[in-house]
Amino acid sequence: MGRSIIVPVVRFFRLEGVETRILSGMLAQLDTTEEQALATLGSAGTAAEIEAWRIDWLGSKGQLKQLMGRMKEVDASERPAFGQRMNAMKKSLEAAFKAKNNAAATPIAGPPMDVTEPGIAAGLGRRHVISHTVAEIIDVFARMGFEPTTGPEVEDEWHNFTALNVPESHPAREAIDNYYLEGGGILRSQTSTVQIRVLEDTPPPVRIVAAGRVYRPDTHDATHYSMFHQVEGLWVDRGVTMVDLKSTLLGFAHAFFGDDAEIRMRPSFFPFTEPSAEIDMKMRIKDEWQWVEVGGCGLVDPNVLEALKIDPNEWSGFAFGLGVERIAMRKHGIADIRWLYDNDARFLRQF
Repeated sequence: MGRSIIVPVVRFFRLEGVETRILSGMLAQLDTTEEQALATLGSAGTAAEIEAWRIDWLGSKGQLKQLMGRMKEVDASERPAFGQRMNAMKKSLEAAFKAKNNAAATPIAGPPMDVTEPGIAAGLGRRHVISHTVAEIIDVFARMGFEPTTGPEVEDEWHNFTALNVPESHPAREAIDNYYLEGGGILRSQTSTVQIRVLEDTPPPVRIVAAGRVYRPDTHDATHYSMFHQVEGLWVDRGVTMVDLKSTLLGFAHAFFGDDAEIRMRPSFFPFTEPSAEIDMKMRIKDEWQWVEVGGCGLVDPNVLEALKIDPNEWSGFAFGLGVERIAMRKHGIADIRWLYDNDARFLRQF
């Protein structure tokens, strides 16, 4: 790109009437120079040519800078007029360059934006595998006629022990096996407290399912944790038997795990059920299939019904409590319960 000719600035002489004519002519020459600069910019067709024009005219060593540097040759009385004209010229050239540069910007490739198309939703994360498992379990039992409900995590000894037929001398009440709170209260050790609260306010027939956190000071290992989740089921009606209990649990196992799910019920003892049984499911642990206890169950003990002023001669029922973590482990092939609480994103993103 050719360089424009710098307008020479003549030295003024102190002759009456002459200075004004010289300045007027020089300003006219600046007008011509500005027109030539703008014309040169207008003919620039590529980004490289536009940048070359900028360097030639607006750069630190460009023609505009050189013109402004010659202000010292102008008579002091005329410098304000010369300076104003140079500033106006500078603003004009800078604005023209900006407009030319913006117009020459490469348009975005592809079709125009469709403003009616829905935007991309922001990522809000996902539910934890435990929360997802709880929702699935509740959904299965809800389809079987159980009404979802909840209960408090901080309980009193009446709901956590006494109403569940656990005497004061029972080892299950010892401080080493529970989290007692200062000033009274206890972190519930089982979701069976929910069945007591429901039966206190709701006369039979009752069919509910409740999920929530429970707390026991267990040593952490592959299948035990000090805070975990349980799902409690309760059905109280006329003529409820162990057949109903086993049919319900088997129906859940098949609905949740598939028709090939294996469960077994082993005779056991719980103060609040009679007879009682442990519920086992087969799961893979360290590359081996093993029977793992996932909860307990049984018919509601008549003493529990009597404590709640429900006639055990008219009403009977069953209750069960399932460990959510162990069910999640069985379903997803998780070998260690501690992985669920390590907060390792690489592990959690799998679910």
